[in-house]
Amino acid sequence: MVYKKLKNIFAISVPIFIVHGIEEYLTGFYNINPLSKFVFQTFDKMPNPQAVFLLFQIMTSLLLVTSFILIAKERWLLWVMIVPGLFYIFEIHHIIEAFMIRNYYPGLITALAFPIIAFLFWKELFKNFRVI
Repeated sequence: MVYKKLKNIFAISVPIFIVHGIEEYLTGFYNINPLSKFVFQTFDKMPNPQAVFLLFQIMTSLLLVTSFILIAKERWLLWVMIVPGLFYIFEIHHIIEAFMIRNYYPGLITALAFPIIAFLFWKELFKNFRVI
């Protein structure tokens, strides 16, 4: 399969993303990050059951769309893989924020892996796009 190396890089990143999310949660990232506050401000104003239900609906919809793409032609997979690739790049903001404040910024420790993953991932993704 052409995408084997790309799949392996992505597979390695999944547990890193999980640990990264735990680090962000435990260090209160959601309380200090302006983008996070902006994105989730609607949920903040809702009663908890309503916010949880809406988030569940959004996640279910994403799961269904992703599942459809997975059973569609393999070529779609490459286009979908752009999304985690963008997340790898976005997560570098933890490093930039820590540098700017010259101190620990929530999520920094696990974010240190993302520049390496991003480089390997995008290199492989571009290589696979050239093949199709």
